[in-house]
Formats: sequence, structure tokens, C-alpha cells
Amino acid sequence: MSHVEESIEVNVPVRDVYDQWTQFEDFPQFMDGVERIEQRTDTLTHWKTKIGGREREFDAEITEQIPDERIAWTSIGGDAKQAGVVTFHRLDDGTTKVMLQLDYDPEGLAETIGDKLGFVKRQATGDLKRFKGFIEDRGGTATGAWRGGV
Repeated sequence: MSHVEESIEVNVPVRDVYDQWTQFEDFPQFMDGVERIEQRTDTLTHWKTKIGGREREFDAEITEQIPDERIAWTSIGGDAKQAGVVTFHRLDDGTTKVMLQLDYDPEGLAETIGDKLGFVKRQATGDLKRFKGFIEDRGGTATGAWRGGV
């Protein structure tokens, strides 16, 4: 199992940053390689990705969700094995630190080599930067919100 930790400061209040992160179907707009996400239930999403020419589909179950604080998940079924947590930290009224921790299991030689070369870490960094741009360019306005807890 491999591990990635990345964080970024977003110039948007924590509530709006969290609200945007709950809009999983918008992830393809800022996550490289994510083609589609379907929210099937409050705790189940279905992902379709294409990274390095390899297509994958899998479900992810939200295992913990506390508004304005954290969202944790684990993959179930499919061919991607991962688990992670995103936490949201209020730095001041208009700034939030988003922290991502991801554990994943590279599959096959190509993914193992990519992992050793830091591909996933660079992708996570890029995704967080694109998320920052996505929400800041919208003036801090989230496209929606889900305020329930898991």
C-alpha cells in the first residue's frame, strides 16, 4: 500500500470549500483522469477514470462525513483499491486549508513504477491546485452542498 499526503490553502471560507467538495459529480472539472462520477446514494459514488490510458470503474463508499471538517472513503468492488480522507481546516474567516491523505494499492508493473516515480503525488498536487482555482474562480460560491453527516 502506498501513501500520499498533500494540502493547499484556498482563499474561500471553510463552509463553501466543504460544500463544493461534497459535489462529487463536479470532480471531473478539476481532477485529472476522472471522467465521470455518479452519486448513487448519500454514501455511495461510482467512478469512471482513465489514467495513463488505463480505464477503471469502481465504487467508493463514504465511511465518515462531518460537515466543514472531514470526508473519508474507501473503494469497494471494481479494480481500484484505495482509501482516503480529506479534512478542512479554518485558517481565518476567508481561508481554508484542505488536506488530502490517500492510501492506494498500485496494480501491475507500470503502476508500481509510476508510484515510485511520484506520479500519484504529482497528480494529487495538481488536482488540489485545480480545485483551488475552480472554487476561487467562482468567487467562493459552491455549485451545491450536502450538509448531512455519516
